[in-house]
Amino acid sequence: MSNRTPPAELVAGPAVPGVAKINPILIADKVSRHFGGLMAVEVDHLEIPRGAITALIGPNGAGKTTFFNLLTGFDKPNTGTWKFGGKNLAHMPAFRVSRLGMVRTFQLTKALGRLTVLENMLLGAKEQGGENLFVALIRPFWRKREDAITERAMALLTKFKLDTKSEDYAASLSGGQRKLLEMARALMSEPEMVMLDEPMAGVNPALTQSLLHHILDLKAEGMTVLFVEHDMHMVNEIADWVIVMAEGRIVAEGPPGVVMNDPAVIDAYLGAHHDTDLGTLTGQMEIAEGMESALVKHEIEDEIEAGQETGIDVDPSTEHPEPGARTTESKGDDK
Repeated sequence: MSNRTPPAELVAGPAVPGVAKINPILIADKVSRHFGGLMAVEVDHLEIPRGAITALIGPNGAGKTTFFNLLTGFDKPNTGTWKFGGKNLAHMPAFRVSRLGMVRTFQLTKALGRLTVLENMLLGAKEQGGENLFVALIRPFWRKREDAITERAMALLTKFKLDTKSEDYAASLSGGQRKLLEMARALMSEPEMVMLDEPMAGVNPALTQSLLHHILDLKAEGMTVLFVEHDMHMVNEIADWVIVMAEGRIVAEGPPGVVMNDPAVIDAYLGAHHDTDLGTLTGQMEIAEGMESALVKHEIEDEIEAGQETGIDVDPSTEHPEPGARTTESKGDDK
């Protein structure tokens, strides 16, 4: 990506978890959230650089969406504080967070299906007369503002190529179009920071490039972007900085090319035994016994027996998943 911000302009030290940023827009300290005995988020310190595109990545169950929910007021932490532009947002409700300039989208879109596309857009604007009962009853008090909001909404719909759908019900849009609508609606409040939760999830490949360009445009217009994503090609394409979560903690930070080769990141995604030369099936059995995994040992025994009966030399690297990978995949689907 030609307009990627150099790391030297973002950070004030080595790329380690919690590294200080030169001009942070968001600073979080000691943020934790647990559900019973499960610690979903335990972030000691994190700073988000202003005016850059930051990716928050990690395996399923890492706590990424829960962390998003905490920062934007959709959930309450057990401990911790965070500041946005110097203002304390801890325990602040979501609507006030949005008014201060930090907005978000959702992995599962929240478009109101029984309203038109244009009506959905109008809901995203701030300082509307209808929010005051007395003002709402007197048309001249809000007519000018209503016209301005409508003009901005149509301009954004045109930019996102949804202007021809303005009078259609939002329920009639495709999944990708709903993602575009949600992003456009978020911009109605003229935010400083936009947080996108898996913007590419469920999007038709035909719309992928369009979404990428719109995210890059946000940065070009002076906004800060923080997004959760599993598509590593997208992360490499547009991210200036990458933060990695695993088991609720920040385990790595850095430029995309550096982070992708970080041992902590590889272990988080592939498991601690990803680089072990398992050798023959007999060697795998020794590893399984060391792990005290009855399930893995049983599967390997079946594979050895099948290979002896058929005379086929099974390649373990393609036919049998590594024990470490099985352990990682079983952590669950929630982020």
